[in-house]
Order: sequence, then structure tokens, then C-alpha cells
Amino acid sequence: MSPIKRNPKLLSSKSTALLIIDIQEKILAVMKDPELVVSNTIKLIKGFKVLRLPIFYTEQYPKGLGSTASQITNELEGFNPIQKMSFSCFGAEDLFKRLSDNNVSQVVVAGIESHVCVQQTVLDLLANNIQINVAADAVSSRKEIDYKTALERMRYNGAEITTSEAVLFELLNVCGTEEFKAISKIVK
Repeated sequence: MSPIKRNPKLLSSKSTALLIIDIQEKILAVMKDPELVVSNTIKLIKGFKVLRLPIFYTEQYPKGLGSTASQITNELEGFNPIQKMSFSCFGAEDLFKRLSDNNVSQVVVAGIESHVCVQQTVLDLLANNIQINVAADAVSSRKEIDYKTALERMRYNGAEITTSEAVLFELLNVCGTEEFKAISKIVK
């Protein structure tokens, strides 16, 4: 009998990074459910820090759209934003190279707006053979139709659509560890 396999789409702590896209003060206020996006993004950040996994975050045209929301930057002390003018993070300095240099083959995505910067980034990462897991409860758009259509399009093109809590427990893989205890407190 051949060995039992795990699904290769399950996230692995050996190859996963978190990418937070453009959760900036000036546009966050007009998003649908901004508090939900922020709280779930913070859960992801805290969980990734517990697991000591790479975290990257971008800012779209900060001169005009302001900096990343303070609740998020408070959790990202020691991390620096990657600034961009392009909608896709493909144009965000050397982000794609940094992912490659860190042997990242799976990226968890949070951010705004679902149908613009998030979607374009996801499609570009997929084109570069990186598995994407979009945390549906940590992305948003101004309009429901844009949000739903973006999730549908990203899924159709190969992205995994999931939730923040599912991501964290998938990365844990097992219970009973100190990391499990810490993440259990985070998701409550």
C-alpha cells in the first residue's frame, strides 16, 4: 500500500508568508465591514508572529492614500511597508524576489480592495506558480458585488478561498503545542 498523502494545497509553515495589501487609513473607512477586515488581519499577523513566518505589507500611493491603518502598524512593529504605485504588488519594489529568496511557495492574502489590488496581485502570484490562500474575512471592497465577483474570479483562476481562522489552524497542523495555545487565544 502506498503512503497516505496530505493534500498539497494545505498550507505548510515551511513555505508560507502573509501578504497584507494596502489597508490604509484613507480608503479603509469606505470599505464594507472595515472593522472585520482589521480584526481578522490582526489575528493573521499575531498568528504568523507566533509561528515565526514571514510577513510583508504594501501601501498604495501613500502620499495620496495615507499610511497603513494604525491598528495594523501597531502589530507590525519592526516591519517596513513596501510602497507601490501599481495596483498589483507585482510592481511593489522587489516583493516577488523577496518571496522567492525566502522559499515562499504559498501566500496568504489579506487587504483591500478585493477587486483591484488584491485581485491583480493574486492573479500575478498565481502566474508565478505561487499558491494563494485569500482570507475572505480579511479582504474587502466598497461594494458587495465587487467583493463577491473578485472572490469568484480568484477562485476560478486557482486561488484557495478560506478564512483567517482556517489559515492559522492549517499552519499549526497539530494541537497540544505552545503555538496552538497561543493561536487558540488569538482566534477567540
